[in-house]
Amino acid sequence: MVKDRLKELRQEMSKRGIDIYIVPTADFHESEYVGEHFKARKFITGFTGSAGTAVITMEEAGLWTDGRYFVQAAKQLKDTTIELRKMGEEGVPTVDGYIEATLKEGGCLGFDGRVINGAWGNRLLAMVEKKHGKIHADEDLIDIIWKDRPALSKAPVMIYDDKYTGENIKDKLKKVRQKMEEKGATLHLMSSLYDIAWLLNVRGGDISYVPVVLSYLAISKDSCIWFLQEEIITPELKEYLDDNNITTRPYDSFYDYVKEIPQSETVLMDTKVVNYRICSSIAPAVKVVDAEDPTVLMKAIKNETQIENIRKAHIKDAVAMCRFMYWLKTNVGKIPMTEISASDYLEKLRREQENCLDLSFATICGYADHGAIVHYAATPESDVSLKPEGLLLVDSGGHYLEGTTDITRTFALGPVTDEMKDMFTRVCRSNMNLAHAKFKYGCCGLNFDILARAPFWDINMDYNHGTGHGVGFVLNVHEGPNSFHWKQYPGRTAERVLEEGMITTDEPGIYLEGKFGIRTENELICRKGIKNEYGQFMYFENVTYVPIDLDAIDPDQMSPQEKKYLNDYHAMVYKKIAPLLEKDEAEWLKEYTRAI
Repeated sequence: MVKDRLKELRQEMSKRGIDIYIVPTADFHESEYVGEHFKARKFITGFTGSAGTAVITMEEAGLWTDGRYFVQAAKQLKDTTIELRKMGEEGVPTVDGYIEATLKEGGCLGFDGRVINGAWGNRLLAMVEKKHGKIHADEDLIDIIWKDRPALSKAPVMIYDDKYTGENIKDKLKKVRQKMEEKGATLHLMSSLYDIAWLLNVRGGDISYVPVVLSYLAISKDSCIWFLQEEIITPELKEYLDDNNITTRPYDSFYDYVKEIPQSETVLMDTKVVNYRICSSIAPAVKVVDAEDPTVLMKAIKNETQIENIRKAHIKDAVAMCRFMYWLKTNVGKIPMTEISASDYLEKLRREQENCLDLSFATICGYADHGAIVHYAATPESDVSLKPEGLLLVDSGGHYLEGTTDITRTFALGPVTDEMKDMFTRVCRSNMNLAHAKFKYGCCGLNFDILARAPFWDINMDYNHGTGHGVGFVLNVHEGPNSFHWKQYPGRTAERVLEEGMITTDEPGIYLEGKFGIRTENELICRKGIKNEYGQFMYFENVTYVPIDLDAIDPDQMSPQEKKYLNDYHAMVYKKIAPLLEKDEAEWLKEYTRAI
């Protein structure tokens, strides 16, 4: 099927004289996850991971993806004629490097200008112009050959109460306009669905697990125009928008709007987010301030109302997770269980919690060697039974009215090998050592990553992903600008200063292909500590309240300090969660939070 689609695409490329065609994993808004309508890369390659870029020429095709997906992509690309290009690996060119080397003199590079951001599009344009070629960016060739393509989502919009957000829309708009003024901008164009939803205090459902609304926003000193699919506007939503002086226009009319922006305006927008077609539609005489949306930092720094709500969300999530762990431990080997049935049971437990809106991403539930596939997704074909032995890795999370959660736990389902215990304990030490960092204000994610990786670097091993990411507030579970990562390169946000109120995951792991995978993930809130003659000190508050499986811990590997970290953490877990469980569950939790 993939081969047939590639043949059809190449026929369309040939008709237009296109030599190379790019199909990224993207919607019109540079979202990390995309709705069904936008899964063009999945359609043309068969690869289902959440990140990757396909590049097709008349002779060959390649898929670039990162270390999370190497194993999965290799399996899914088998027999498709598409070559896997492992990003970051020695000898593998970047997408841009490949295009520059492959595009012939006077050649034509094609892509849908709505799914390539402006900054990348301009780099590609410069590359093409060096070869005296041209760009074909005003057509979506995938749309031509995708006959049963899903329509754009038009999910209902929820007005998100200030008692959860801690700040009303008028105050947020005022802050944005102040930032516009500081940058000398008279008009601010916003394309990020997360930032628009955050700013307007609304949530939607146009991307699975990401409660956003397909839309654009244009803010001036006196006006705020929301471009959305107007058929989803209810009387209640219209009243809310009217009360906040927000007018609406049709979603697709944004492209005509930007063409008519007067030359007198100074436009603030982030070309790393706003798509190429929008950027190239603005008249050349209009001054553009290319900078990050002010809302990026605003939404990353959670206020005290949000933080208090987030703690509540994590309590609920911990109740579901602890009940799941109890169920696993007491029933594995006694009742039928598979990766999918276990995942479904965990979802059921989450949805039983008050104010649970949805999962925050598709649950990853990988048993034995499947746990080594970093973003494994069980299918009916790959689903395996759980046995009372070995390790089960479960990465999951939920959206509640009070906040978003993201947690990974690896469970011993029975006897485990010495190697498993060794690796599991190193992951635990990594997680705890990072969580207990104390530092001066001004540090960034790059400063901390070695605390997590040291137990593995000590034995010349590593994990091929970042140690942590920011978490949205009932938005995208992955949110910048904060993160933990050891390597600094374009596109990473680990060099951003950690501010009080930022939430970052702490999720080291190890993945031994063909054997097992282990990851332990908690969420940390950055908090202010004491301030003295040496400066402002900071620390992390751990807001994930679920045991780390003591059945897979080797206490002899741990220092006295590391044992204290784990014992103190488990004491906190028991104190917060035991009163919310049934008697037998609470007794079980007492055993699994015992001091070692």
